[in-house]
Amino acid sequence: MSQTITRGFKAMLAEANARIKTLSATEAMALQDRDDVVFVDLRDPRELNREGRLPGAVHCPRGMLEFWIDPESPYHKPVFAQDKTFVFFCAAGWRSALSTATAQDMGLKPVAHIEGGFTAWKEAGGPVETSEPPNS
Repeated sequence: MSQTITRGFKAMLAEANARIKTLSATEAMALQDRDDVVFVDLRDPRELNREGRLPGAVHCPRGMLEFWIDPESPYHKPVFAQDKTFVFFCAAGWRSALSTATAQDMGLKPVAHIEGGFTAWKEAGGPVETSEPPNS
């Protein structure tokens, strides 16, 4: 017997986007150099190596987000205890929308995400750091 999914990712994204703050890439770029803002990159390491990084962003693999946010978790990261605005992003904005909703539900605030993710950031001309290719 096959599974019947009763609430798919499209519904989950619509619900998340209806209750979170969404920034355009241009709006996010205006926040980049502020000391009171932390950009959180949810992409996996392969994506970072392949596509580059947003300078100064904290890397948090999506699967660790809840554990890094919660101060009671043995995996808690102090960056998430700071009194700052957290701007989440992924490649296209799907993981970051769900992550922003989750972080908001956990009590982290203020939080937002970048519509279109890192792809939109690059297309808008946002700065990108790239890894140096390994020596042959």
